[in-house]
Amino acid sequence: MKLLFVYNANSGVVNTALDIAHKIIKPETYSCSLCQLTHGSFREKKVWSAFKKNCDIPMEFYHKDEFEKQFRSKFLPKYNYPIVLWTNDYDLEFLMTAEDLNACATVDELIEEIGNRVNCLENH
Repeated sequence: MKLLFVYNANSGVVNTALDIAHKIIKPETYSCSLCQLTHGSFREKKVWSAFKKNCDIPMEFYHKDEFEKQFRSKFLPKYNYPIVLWTNDYDLEFLMTAEDLNACATVDELIEEIGNRVNCLENH
């Protein structure tokens, strides 16, 4: 199993600068709840970094343009970003939808929810 985190933001220096400005000037309208949960204005939150470092499950992180380029397929559904997917060797499945991520109020809540959902998958 591997987890794929896809941010609702595009890659690149200009996009990163625009995202930072948006998060500072008008955070209530910023469209990536995953980024808001895992990052401050300028860097990744320490609790999130520690979670990633200590988690036994492999993780990959993508901006939406990187994800769509790497996983391009006529069979790939249209996603509402951000999302967290899990993959076995064959399929991509939702672990958390954009709505699930929007419902998390803190990074600690996100980490707990990921743990709960991964445990359910591993126990089936």
